[in-house]
Amino acid sequence: MGSREILDQALKLKPEERFLVIEGLIESLDQPDKKIDEIWTEEAEKRLKAYREGKLEGILMEDIFSKKE
Repeated sequence: MGSREILDQALKLKPEERFLVIEGLIESLDQPDKKIDEIWTEEAEKRLKAYREGKLEGILMEDIFSKKE
């Protein structure tokens, strides 16, 4: 069964049943990607290490949020 047929069948459901289908589909897409989390963790650790070793300068939060584009 293709996606068009699935959609046609879903549209025949009662509103409450369609909501459950939609909720289930959205929930299935909203799962964290462990690989991306690992990559960001590694990057954060590299940046923290570089900052602590004096190889990377910090920027004041006030400076970041006060800049206007």
